[in-house]
Amino acid sequence: MKLSAASLDRLPDDVDVPRYDRSAITTGIVHFGVGGFHRAHQAMYVDRLLRSDFESASRWGICGVGVLPGDRRMKDVMDAQDCLYTLALRHADGSWDTSVIGSIVEYLFAPDDPEAVVEKLAHPDTRIVSLTVTEGGYNFSATTGEFDAENSLIRADLAAGAVPSTTFGLVCEALARRKERGLAPFTIMSCDNIEGNGHIARSTFTAFARLKDPALAQWITDHAQFPNSMVDRITPVTTPDVVDELATRYDLEDAWPVAAEPFTQWALEDSFTLGRPAFEDAGVQVVDDVTPYELMKLRLLNASHQALCYVGYLSGYRLVHDVTQDPLFARFLLRYMDEEATPTLQPVPGIDLADYKRTLIERFSNPEIRDTVARLCAESSDRIPKWLVPVVRANLDAGGPVALSAAVIASWARYAEGVDEQGEPIDIVDRLKDSLVPVARSQHEDPLAFVRNRDLFGDLVDDERFTTAYLDALGGFHSRGARAVVEELVGRPARA
Repeated sequence: MKLSAASLDRLPDDVDVPRYDRSAITTGIVHFGVGGFHRAHQAMYVDRLLRSDFESASRWGICGVGVLPGDRRMKDVMDAQDCLYTLALRHADGSWDTSVIGSIVEYLFAPDDPEAVVEKLAHPDTRIVSLTVTEGGYNFSATTGEFDAENSLIRADLAAGAVPSTTFGLVCEALARRKERGLAPFTIMSCDNIEGNGHIARSTFTAFARLKDPALAQWITDHAQFPNSMVDRITPVTTPDVVDELATRYDLEDAWPVAAEPFTQWALEDSFTLGRPAFEDAGVQVVDDVTPYELMKLRLLNASHQALCYVGYLSGYRLVHDVTQDPLFARFLLRYMDEEATPTLQPVPGIDLADYKRTLIERFSNPEIRDTVARLCAESSDRIPKWLVPVVRANLDAGGPVALSAAVIASWARYAEGVDEQGEPIDIVDRLKDSLVPVARSQHEDPLAFVRNRDLFGDLVDDERFTTAYLDALGGFHSRGARAVVEELVGRPARA
């Protein structure tokens, strides 16, 4: 049967459905970027609260917003399914925990009606605006931290009398209206994988506002809150087999379900302008300082994804669990985490790092997730500078080892040539593809060409310790192949 509000009572008993009155929910959260991760993570936590304490949580329903042209499909699915969707948690033994999530109660597609989005944001009920717009959605340089005011979409939104089309334009127009109406600003809560994501959100939104109206920017600076957060749940792109399996297991037709791993974590800074849901009652770690948690996640989980994806792809693997189940690559990941990432971390309250790292390998090895290596390889220019380059810098400053991290960057440079070790083309997915691929292909003649991009790597090319390790690995990728390079790195003594 098709998923809808009318069909909830007819679903099988092993599908956990929301029993609360969704018609009594008001939307206190407006979320930009309703993709798989948001639906497996933040929306799931709000759904937990609605199930456990509806009276308190009913003011915190979610209104999703799509800004990009590709978001139209989500609008169509949300409309057809009363904003309901299925979340399937896939365990390594093949079992599923399946539930229908009801916390998203409205979805707006900004290109169709930007005014409706602005007014939704400006409404007094809206107290939190949350974001999963990917690392590239904040429109800033990873090396300088500066907002890119020359972006053509930003310039269009800054023009006098422009109808806003970007997240920045929509949010800042709504904040301007709230200021005029004597309403306090909403909290802007980033849930993206960026170190200091709240600081980045504050910097970029106030930078846009300053270009539009300096007085507005000052008001935002004085009154708005931008909490930092660390979010974690591996959530691959939904594939047709997930849709088919739901139909087979439960006789349930969902046009866009979400499949994710059972593990989930969210550490959130307790810094909100107009209140927040009781997230701690749903398992969120609400803390004073997110920094230790975010460094742990970005430098262990996210950077480890980059450590396995390029060498895995070049070695012929296409699924993440196949790479991690190979003992050689598992040892490579653990050595990177132990020797180069962990020394750059702060103490993490309540976390056993040794157990966390073992759990990461187990999570990556879950065959039911079927996460693709290609997904991890995508948009590397947004990921490597934020997740791995800081590890290299920290170790260079401290005199620590960089051989493994340098090899990961070299594996990206080799992958970016766009041809694998069998001579087959690689579909490079990256916003900088047109500039990255030609430079990568020139590195046979100029081996340091790739890392001379100071926008991505800063001054790493000037550091002899880094370039020596980088050139050693890159030469090995070209002459002996990825697996041989990893074997050599794993076989070296610690801190080589």
